[in-house]
Amino acid sequence: FPLIYHVTLDILPVQASAVPCERVFSSSKEMDTLRRINLSPEVMERLQILKHLYLRQRGER
Repeated sequence: FPLIYHVTLDILPVQASAVPCERVFSSSKEMDTLRRINLSPEVMERLQILKHLYLRQRGER
């Protein structure tokens, strides 16, 4: 059921363990440097989403 699999990935984005969650925070920490400290939380969130979509499109996770 590949279609159902992909739909559930979009609808139910639940972390299976703490490791991917920690990776997300690590990734956002890398992005939140002194040069980017003035970014609003909304812009920071959008950047993280774009990064996730880009890596997903390339086949990485």
